[in-house]
Amino acid sequence: MIETHVIVRKKQLSPEVFEIEVKAARIAEQRKPGQFIMLSMDVDLGERIPLTIADADTAKGTITLIYQRVGQGTRLLAQLGEGDAIPVLVGPLGTPTHIEKVGAVVGVGGGIGAAPLFPIMEGMKKAGNRVVTILGARTKELIFWEDKFRAISDEVIVCTDDGGYGRKALVTEPLKELCAREPKPALAVAIGPAIMMKFCAEATRPFGVHTLVSLNAIMVDGTGMCGGCRVMVGGKVKFVCVDGPEFDGHLVDFDGLMKRQAAYKTQERAALDHACNLDKMAAEKKAEG
Repeated sequence: MIETHVIVRKKQLSPEVFEIEVKAARIAEQRKPGQFIMLSMDVDLGERIPLTIADADTAKGTITLIYQRVGQGTRLLAQLGEGDAIPVLVGPLGTPTHIEKVGAVVGVGGGIGAAPLFPIMEGMKKAGNRVVTILGARTKELIFWEDKFRAISDEVIVCTDDGGYGRKALVTEPLKELCAREPKPALAVAIGPAIMMKFCAEATRPFGVHTLVSLNAIMVDGTGMCGGCRVMVGGKVKFVCVDGPEFDGHLVDFDGLMKRQAAYKTQERAALDHACNLDKMAAEKKAEG
């Protein structure tokens, strides 16, 4: 029997960020921290969108996804409401995070990167580690799930670019301070924009703190067949969707990754403009009666 992936709850976290709870019982039962799903808004022609499974409820048979409205696919997804079904949703995909007791773990979530960070830090806490979470965003309004992180963390540090909430600092500042403590963290996990993860890896490098990053690279099929998400790690080619999404941050070629992320900007912009023009034409036609 094919499972219908219906949205049972939807919440807008900020002007462009949404949280949805979706019926997906089999995925909820099997998912592990670090894994993701691929969804599409069209069975035949829709782009495939990778989203980390931010949380799951096996009793309800649901998974929680958080996404930012940035392109055509996520724009269409944002138009769905409670009771609507997502046409295509498959998972769990990707290699799960290796969870074990190592001592102290510091997690850094930049912007929407807090969503994939949560299940990892939750798993690390359950394994008996001391967990410190750093959340960063441009403004207070863009910080989300702070209460959930406080429930599973021994310490939470919030940073905002404008200083309107928490510390006025980049996330690398408290990260360096934590690495300078004795005993230093055994592991750091950084998830967010590629440039943020790059500088987090550079912040931990002098201290010799093993650092994991989750790469938000271009994925097309999510199974490693297309090669669209290839990235250089330690001088070797890796595919984010099957070899990752997590890698040693000290070995990732971030400059190459960021170039690859920008490779299809022109096509993405054209697709979004086309969809927006269609919406405008439909609205004008409706207004004309």
